Amino acid sequence: MSTFLQSKDWFDFQRSLGRSVFEYDKDGIKTGVIKLPEPFKKSYLYIAHGPEADFNSMTGGLKNPIKNFLVWLKDLAKKEKSIFIKIEPLSDSVAQTLAEHGFKKSKKEIQPSRTVVVDLTKSENELLDAMHHKTRYNVKVAEKNGIEIKESDDFESFWKLIKKTSKRDKFSSHSKDYYQKLLNFFSGDREIKTKLHLAFYQDKPIAGLVLLTYKDSAFYLHGASDYDYRSFMAPHKLHWEVIKKLKASGFKLYDFWGIDSRKWPGVTRFKLGWGGRVVEHPGSFDLSISWLWFLAYKMARKLNP
Repeated sequence: MSTFLQSKDWFDFQRSLGRSVFEYDKDGIKTGVIKLPEPFKKSYLYIAHGPEADFNSMTGGLKNPIKNFLVWLKDLAKKEKSIFIKIEPLSDSVAQTLAEHGFKKSKKEIQPSRTVVVDLTKSENELLDAMHHKTRYNVKVAEKNGIEIKESDDFESFWKLIKKTSKRDKFSSHSKDYYQKLLNFFSGDREIKTKLHLAFYQDKPIAGLVLLTYKDSAFYLHGASDYDYRSFMAPHKLHWEVIKKLKASGFKLYDFWGIDSRKWPGVTRFKLGWGGRVVEHPGSFDLSISWLWFLAYKMARKLNP
């Protein structure tokens, strides 16, 4: 599956948010490193779904290319006053290499390490058959209730749904400005595209999702719904219509973007109901650059999770 998190478009978006991005492309190792701010003019460096490492092309062994990359990364961290480096690789071999070079497994993940991916090359009937029977039933309930799905530019309605959902489910959402930038930045002629889809009941928006597409894959990045209309099952119709539209447009994979039965039991149940394949990534790995600051950072996170 293609990862948009290591694409030029995503790095350009990060820069548009005011973040510094450093790129490395040498000896079969390629990645972008994002600098994320911390208090007291400190920061940490973050590699999402990387680095991409072509171990087969590293002539003369792996030792020198890996060593050179890690030297560059540590020097960059010191120069940028970074407390630590966080890497969330897609490859088990990269994760193993990081562990061999001092990176420690971290419980704090930025990108979810487990997700559900639906194969859009299957027929509509095969997709329906793969669903949990309750998911199929709920799609029909939404259809009986006359739920309509539209691609929309009505950001204000989506933002109201986000605020309701975050208050109900007690999670901290991104800022309004972030969602607006995410939808506006990729609306032009870029490889990444983002679109807002809303579910309506009698012209009232009651659910919505932000869809990101990259190459042959689509990602459900953000979603929200009005709890007062929960019996109408609008999110089920919303995802089913999006899946059918993506399939018709030639996309091959639909990534529900993150499951965790402990943190998000309801959301995880909903995503698993679509009958996709559970994909597990190695997780998050940290390397301390300043042990004292890193200790203070971890203690602060415990106090303010």
